[in-house]
Amino acid sequence: MGIEEFVHRGYQALVVAVEVAGAVVIFTGAAWAALRFVVEGLRHRSAAVFTPIRLSLGRFLTLGLEFQLAADILRTAVSPTFAQIGQLAAVAAIRTALNYFLGREIRQEQRQVREKEPAL
Repeated sequence: MGIEEFVHRGYQALVVAVEVAGAVVIFTGAAWAALRFVVEGLRHRSAAVFTPIRLSLGRFLTLGLEFQLAADILRTAVSPTFAQIGQLAAVAAIRTALNYFLGREIRQEQRQVREKEPAL
């Protein structure tokens, strides 16, 4: 195995590791939110208890999407073709838009939670 093949395999392993990290973050957030949803749903019958769960899930999704975008950037970092650059641009635009709207929704819900909390 030559040095180029060794570097290429190492590079591919890094890309896969970052992709897996993103998937793990998203899965962990979804599993945690689902568990909290069931537990809180059994304890409380109010819809207000689900807002913090949604906020937490949104944070996990945002972080996971950032990892996925990082993997896409890594994938095209070494001698990209124009097709790969175009795909990266499209994926980056979609994921950036998702992150923007998720972040905006999280901020709105945080404001609503703060407004509903009793003054200390």
